Amino acid sequence: MANEIVQNDSWQQIASLISSATGEIGNNSFDHNLGNWPDSPGVFFAYDFGKKHIVLADRGVGLLTTLRLIKPDLSTHQEALCVAFTEVLTGRAPEHRGNGLKYVRSALTLARANLTYQSGDALLEIRKDNPDLLVTPTNAHIRGTLSFITF
Repeated sequence: MANEIVQNDSWQQIASLISSATGEIGNNSFDHNLGNWPDSPGVFFAYDFGKKHIVLADRGVGLLTTLRLIKPDLSTHQEALCVAFTEVLTGRAPEHRGNGLKYVRSALTLARANLTYQSGDALLEIRKDNPDLLVTPTNAHIRGTLSFITF
């Protein structure tokens, strides 16, 4: 995907931002679920540059379960999404980690891209015309995470 996106001259300014944010989301699926996959291991990954869409999905444990290992007082998927995209958290002190989804937010904002990210029964949106996070409950509960990037 990274090789294909850089081939388009009009995307030169955003290609590395889009591909690195995509890589971070996909890598998180493996980093945070390895050995804990509830059923189907791996990540669904697809893109259509004609439509400027990228989709990633996993059937892992989701953000709330992952973040509760470090921050046990989290009680909702909405809280977990807010924390994941705004706070630096790591269970590997003294390593400087826990910046992944903060980086995704920053990179996609710089690229003026949109992100829709669902975990559990909460949906987070980053819109190119609004730097604020929008986190809302959903009626559909999913296992793992679902990410949809448009640019």
